[in-house]
Amino acid sequence: MLSKKLQRLEPLSIQSTATLLTALQQMDRVDRKLLLIVEGGEYRGILSAGDIQRAIIANKSLVTPVGEVVRKDVRVAHSADDFESIRTMMLEFRTEFMPVLDDDSKLVDVYFWDEVFTTKAPEHRKIDLPVIVMAGGKGTRLKPFSNILPKPLFPLGEKTILEVILDKFQAAGCSPFMLSVNYKADFIRSYFDQLEDCPYELDYFTEDKPLGTAGSLHLIEGQINETFFVSNCDIVIDADYSEILDYHREHENEITLVGALKHFKIPYGTLETEGGGRLIGLQEKPELTYLINAGLYLLEPHLIAEIPKGELFHITDLIEVVRARSGRVGVFPVSEKSWHDIGEWQEYGRTMKSMGIESHL
Repeated sequence: MLSKKLQRLEPLSIQSTATLLTALQQMDRVDRKLLLIVEGGEYRGILSAGDIQRAIIANKSLVTPVGEVVRKDVRVAHSADDFESIRTMMLEFRTEFMPVLDDDSKLVDVYFWDEVFTTKAPEHRKIDLPVIVMAGGKGTRLKPFSNILPKPLFPLGEKTILEVILDKFQAAGCSPFMLSVNYKADFIRSYFDQLEDCPYELDYFTEDKPLGTAGSLHLIEGQINETFFVSNCDIVIDADYSEILDYHREHENEITLVGALKHFKIPYGTLETEGGGRLIGLQEKPELTYLINAGLYLLEPHLIAEIPKGELFHITDLIEVVRARSGRVGVFPVSEKSWHDIGEWQEYGRTMKSMGIESHL
């Protein structure tokens, strides 16, 4: 049986000497969150996206070998286990695939989720948190189309950007949804009022003037009494939101930012100089990776009282306020292709392409 699955296993296999960055890029490429660690053709373990995230949170370098961060207690099946036992274990731990080992710890079979169940991938654990989407911006980077259509209603396939964002949160069990609106607010309200069988529980609060990415939150002071998400209306995050919440609570953060790894290839040789223009270093076509602000946040409700009323105030300003009083601000990392930015034309086109959508704009 295993020989029939070798083609599926090959892109899911990685050596223990591969770097964390290489593993993340491979996960993005094959659209999986698990990889098999194979050494000399022999099974050595399972690497998860969570292993890599924990390593990054612990400030491990992206060139760290995956063999140094992989957990040793990963659950696997054994050749003596019957199919129903394996199925139950996969369901309980929501694992994408389950290796089966013999008594000598050799790989004898692999069960894939989509072979055992009817869905493509396991569902994430449900959470029930309020979500605020900042949908009041003018979308100036998407002109001239945003002169007519508000950015939250730009199409992504058969749905709007805002619906795709709401669908992600709804699938995670989140509700209700609160939309901060300003520019073309009536347009947005009208769209959802006329949406047949609208599946979302929506409330709106309106800025009288642009107040930035956090300023309008003072309008809902006293209405939220639990941890809540804040999302920009031009980003989509493919991640397990329950893991973000777990990280937020485990580290007792007041704010958690989702950070996306962004990889850049410089197509030129870079030069480093000192006084007098003397060359002291040269690097040919370097590659750089940064952890960038992805536009999705978890906040504690008491922070709303720290937002000034009626003033332009960005969420980055709130972050600096919290840091200035030594409050805890954490960053939860996701891979580059887990983050889709739709706020400017180039990224909008890339997102459409990555989602297999043909753009007519």
